[in-house]
Amino acid sequence: MDPLGARSQFVEVQNLHTWDQPELMEEGEEKGEGPKSDEVDNLSYQINSLLSPFPFREDINRKIILFKGDVALLNCTAIVNTSNETLTDKNPISDSIHRHAGPELRDELLKLKGCRTGEAKMTEGFNLAARFIIHTVGPKYKAKYRTAAESSLYSCYRNVMQLAKEHTMVSVGFCVISTTKRGYPLEDATHIAFRTVRRFLENHGESIEAVVFAVSDAEEVVYKKLLPLYYPRSKDEERASLPLLPADIGNSEGEPVVPERQIRITEKPGSVEDDSEDESLELGLGLVGNHAFARMEGDVDKQRKQILQGHLSEAAQQKQHQRNYNRWLCRARAEDLSDIAALKALYQTGVDMCGRTVMVVVGRNIPVTLIDMEKALLYFIHVMDHITVKEYVMVYFHTLTGEHNHLDTDFLKKLYDIVDIKFKKNLRAFYFVHPTFRSKVSAWFFTTFSVSGIKEKVHHIENLQQLFACILPEQIDIPPFVLEYDARMNGPYYTSHSSGL
Repeated sequence: MDPLGARSQFVEVQNLHTWDQPELMEEGEEKGEGPKSDEVDNLSYQINSLLSPFPFREDINRKIILFKGDVALLNCTAIVNTSNETLTDKNPISDSIHRHAGPELRDELLKLKGCRTGEAKMTEGFNLAARFIIHTVGPKYKAKYRTAAESSLYSCYRNVMQLAKEHTMVSVGFCVISTTKRGYPLEDATHIAFRTVRRFLENHGESIEAVVFAVSDAEEVVYKKLLPLYYPRSKDEERASLPLLPADIGNSEGEPVVPERQIRITEKPGSVEDDSEDESLELGLGLVGNHAFARMEGDVDKQRKQILQGHLSEAAQQKQHQRNYNRWLCRARAEDLSDIAALKALYQTGVDMCGRTVMVVVGRNIPVTLIDMEKALLYFIHVMDHITVKEYVMVYFHTLTGEHNHLDTDFLKKLYDIVDIKFKKNLRAFYFVHPTFRSKVSAWFFTTFSVSGIKEKVHHIENLQQLFACILPEQIDIPPFVLEYDARMNGPYYTSHSSGL
């Protein structure tokens, strides 16, 4: 109740019905039964022997809430605002959030300097019941760029959930991120939303107690239709929903499977054994018992010996490398890397002059002697895997690093050898900011004798003005100590530019 006795307009999440409760089932449908359809029943009988990729999980269903109403009114730890790249979009959801949050929200958004498509940034909730607002930008949909749009929309949902986990949030209220003006087909977008949230709850959602999908009347119809596919409320509903799932259900994280990621190089094309092995890799750690590595197919030591002796074909070497990388990636997705994430030594920022994603590494934030460097390697793979499917650049701030911040060349060589080929192919530039004479010499030796193919991509940047010739100031979040150091050494510039860290 509000102070004057008037009923609060805000909605308490704990009072809403969760997806496993009968109130959300269709009229005439009993709990534990799936949708009634002769066609679906016939199909389900034919595939009863198959395992659903989204099995009945009552514990997950208890976390899912479908709410017909305004997301701005939800009393969640955080609600989601869908906006544009400048965070100034005029749409019904965003307008309602601004109206209820108050004018402070608009002032706070100015400090964020926008948000790239697929990214998520957080502010306070101000006058909302929600403590936080997570702002994200859905993609503009064009059929010929469907793959890119799918990946970006997946990133929206995934990044929101990741922020929720990192800040130990109990509940998150989602709006429909793909707004009408951005043209994303509602049903296609809903498939991505449901499977991404489902996979996150399976893999990383221990601390999250409620995920609310806030919808309008028209959206509710689609959401109720598709929810049983990803959150079946019984074994019967699981079987009935299986034939209705789309062909592309994403990987083990719900991420769309991009063709260039599916490196399927075989020595014997058409081999049934090879096909099943690649499929098991795609499924990740969930089916470890079926994985080729678990079955010990092939002698790994023998293969390594053959590689050293030059007897293993190039195709076989690439396939072996891909297997190894997939194992590292699966480990990275399974482990708790929050302690490494808290260092803020690696993060995504804006785009360069050519529109390529910019990734930042802050050398001084890497306490090499104090952290588990294998976990650091896993974190790098986890963060970078989806970034490197397209062209990107990296900015490394060597500013004010000490001996305890310097990455060992053996570690860098190991990292280079492990990462997928797309990491190297799609890296367009590596900007080494504020290098010392010693670091220049080390970089030359490393790129000349230890690794190949990136020497011409490394650019030493003496001051930030040089960096801004490649990346606009508003497109990169620079740590305050870097700004202060550069101003002290090279004179003041763009003093209004501040860090997003």
